Amino acid sequence: MSKVLVTGATGFLGSYVIEALLQKGCQVIATASGSTSADSKPWFSKVKIIPLDLKNLDKGVNYYTYFDQPDSMIHLAWQGLPNYTSDFHLTENLPIQLEFLHNLLKHGLKDLTVTGTCLEYGMQEGCLTETLPAKPENPYAIAKHRLQEELTELTDQYEARFKWVRLFYMYGKGQNPKSLFSQLEKAIEEKLEVFNMSGGEQIRDFLPVEKMAEYIVDIALQNNTTGIINCCSGEPEKLKDLVTRFLKDRNSNIQLNLGYYPYTTYEPMNFWGDTKKLTTIIKA
Repeated sequence: MSKVLVTGATGFLGSYVIEALLQKGCQVIATASGSTSADSKPWFSKVKIIPLDLKNLDKGVNYYTYFDQPDSMIHLAWQGLPNYTSDFHLTENLPIQLEFLHNLLKHGLKDLTVTGTCLEYGMQEGCLTETLPAKPENPYAIAKHRLQEELTELTDQYEARFKWVRLFYMYGKGQNPKSLFSQLEKAIEEKLEVFNMSGGEQIRDFLPVEKMAEYIVDIALQNNTTGIINCCSGEPEKLKDLVTRFLKDRNSNIQLNLGYYPYTTYEPMNFWGDTKKLTTIIKA
């Protein structure tokens, strides 16, 4: 039975990743800065909880031993989202993350999976492949890309397997209240007649969070494909079309007030992920 450490366990994605690991028969060690909230999760009694707040790292601690020497690790933890433009990601998050992961690798971790972001591609449009150069333009994406570069060198140094999973867009139950689909759910519950959003013409790559978690686990548990891996559907879709489908599935007649909000400036209008590399894993 594979022993897997999951950070960010109580977050939106973390809970689904843990469920997917348990379905695969893995032994799960779960950690998060707010691990006290884990007792409300359906998986609480099925995993080993070891709390850790990354802001309180102790350089004298061997975190590989602290976390019971896991066979592999899925690192999801990242503070400060969905504020992508704050320098906090570079000045605080990046150094802490690097110190923590370096500690684990130095003391014996041999298999590391870390989630990155499609925003590492910057303003490039169209179908984005892993061979494209990274051109991050906001602090969050820049910090993630620098972490990926540093970890590539460290995992080579310590002869560990490394998978960098570039996440595209996900949605589902438990998402951040500020996210589009959480706000849409709230509008439906409150029986509002109109929902304000952007023009909706932007083309994105969307996955339900359950599928995203399943893919992350598939990537983490295999050893043949490493490096940067897009985690996405590979299917371009206009945002307004997805929202319309979302409303239809919930039998809602709420009207969309398209164009109420401007388009974001930190994303290109049209992009989606190439799935050739991912497909070799999920169809293996």
